[in-house]
Amino acid sequence: MGRIIGRIADYLRECDKILLILCLAASSYGCLAVLSATHYGGLGSIRQFLMQLAATIIGVAAVALVSGFDYRRLSKFWPIIAALALIPVILTFFFGYAPGETDDKAWLRIFGFSFQPSEFLKIGFLVTFPLHLFNVGSDVNKLKNVILLCIHGAIPVALIHFQGDDGTALIFLLMFLGMMFAAGLKLRYWIIAASAVIVAVPFIYFIIMNDDQRARILTMLDLESDLLGTGWQQWRGRIALANGGFFGQGLFKGTLTQIEDAIPEGYNDFIFTCIGEELGMFGCLVVLILLFSICFRVLKLAKSTNDKYGFYIGVGAFSMLAGQIIINLGMCLSVLPVIGVTLPFFSAGGTSVLSVYLAMGLVMSVYMHRSSLTLHLHDYN
Repeated sequence: MGRIIGRIADYLRECDKILLILCLAASSYGCLAVLSATHYGGLGSIRQFLMQLAATIIGVAAVALVSGFDYRRLSKFWPIIAALALIPVILTFFFGYAPGETDDKAWLRIFGFSFQPSEFLKIGFLVTFPLHLFNVGSDVNKLKNVILLCIHGAIPVALIHFQGDDGTALIFLLMFLGMMFAAGLKLRYWIIAASAVIVAVPFIYFIIMNDDQRARILTMLDLESDLLGTGWQQWRGRIALANGGFFGQGLFKGTLTQIEDAIPEGYNDFIFTCIGEELGMFGCLVVLILLFSICFRVLKLAKSTNDKYGFYIGVGAFSMLAGQIIINLGMCLSVLPVIGVTLPFFSAGGTSVLSVYLAMGLVMSVYMHRSSLTLHLHDYN
């Protein structure tokens, strides 16, 4: 017992308590928001809250477990980590299913439990791509290395795109771009890439995008053009936000939040609008403060190490969080099309919550192993 207490004390002394407290505060708020957003279902709806709470508890344990290992030692097992991350994604093309009203078969079901493999692929990417950048070193701007890095980055983006989950594919792209920027990719490559995107936009819009995706973009530009169709979710979300005023209508009292399907995916992708209706602008500001504080802290911890590999991991985790936050808020505020991106720590979804905490575990590992003089859990006697 004394040994266990000693290990816990060691961990609390070494870890970044600010990041841990911020994550716990955001998750606690998120669990409460999910409980309220599903309250209309009575006792039967508590299952979603319990799943969110269980995922948070497991996630916190995962942070302690992952951060207790030196991330540089973990990198030695990158082939195994890559395989464990890739194989379930590939299996979705054969055995995947689409839960609820979603149209992308991005989920797997095992022993009665369902999970989204793309969330764990993010963690695999956070281990392998920073390692690739680290191994390239100062030669990152050589054309051969740029091409190989682009191929590495394109693998998860392409897999998730063909899986049908373009929202998550976009998050992978933002992670790739964030880490490439941190690695010092020269301006000429950014200009070439931007030019290629501009040229490809008509091809992407008319050839690659399907009718539903094009409709979402058009609806974003003119929401009132299809309020009862593609624009329904965002329209209801905007009404909910307007209902809330500054302090909201109160937990479990939202006019739309407490009616089933009045706000589609109100407990998931559109949790921010439910918070806005029940806790008002004040509640939304608290969400923003917590999330931006976490992002800032992650970036600060990344900068605390002199090891480039650890720095790239931190930047990748920051890009993942910031990308999801910006896109989700853009969806809820009707300034971006609805593409199924969750709000970290707040949206319901066990796999999503666990993925975020695993990313925080890697960031914490970077911080806790930033110096050879640091005492670590696996060395405790």
